[in-house]
Amino acid sequence: MNIYVGNVPYAATETDLEELFQEYGPVATATIIRDRYDGRSKGFGFVEMENQEDGERAIEALDGQEMMGRPLKVNPARPREQRREPRRYDDADRDR
Repeated sequence: MNIYVGNVPYAATETDLEELFQEYGPVATATIIRDRYDGRSKGFGFVEMENQEDGERAIEALDGQEMMGRPLKVNPARPREQRREPRRYDDADRDR
């Protein structure tokens, strides 16, 4: 089960997330999303639990729990939306 974790402290690491969620069952992966240019945390991440029941228990227990002074927002992750193709601008699009 893939879980969204929001309001993650900027100082937190993937290991911190993994250790927090391991109390509820085996963790397949723990990822903190980082800025592609400077590598700093964006303040959210994802944890993949190996089974659904453990994931649901973790969500129930950890949503609102403080981590390093910040209340976590823990929810089932939504599937990533398809990215739209960037709009191409050319002279055909312009009114003259």
